[in-house]
Amino acid sequence: MDASNSAISCRLRIDAVRQPELDCPLSNSIGGMAGYQCRYNEGGPQVNKNDLVTAVAGAAGLSKADAAKAVDGVFEAITSALKGGDEVRLVGFGTFAVASRAASEGRNPRTGEKISIPASKQPKFKAGKGLKDGIQ
Repeated sequence: MDASNSAISCRLRIDAVRQPELDCPLSNSIGGMAGYQCRYNEGGPQVNKNDLVTAVAGAAGLSKADAAKAVDGVFEAITSALKGGDEVRLVGFGTFAVASRAASEGRNPRTGEKISIPASKQPKFKAGKGLKDGIQ
């Protein structure tokens, strides 16, 4: 498969009796909601932020606008806590943390020249038992 055709899109539509017209592998995990899209690439199915908002709206009985605010609020809270040096532990889901990477020396693959890689902070996520068990 070449890069230009690596993404294939399918739309899940629900008829009046809520039966899927198109069998989408992710429809069961999201509850088979109307308008849910799944995208495929060479790495497998992907769910984007809009898909997550749709899932939250359906599960919580919210409008998409309210669900989008809730999802944005969660992302902002996690980011803010990590910036402050805190860990975010969601029992049964997982833990978000910041890991410090020391400065190191690398090589430019084209020229072989040595380059210095500065120290940095990287976000890390460790899945919790509930999430691990939920995908089995």
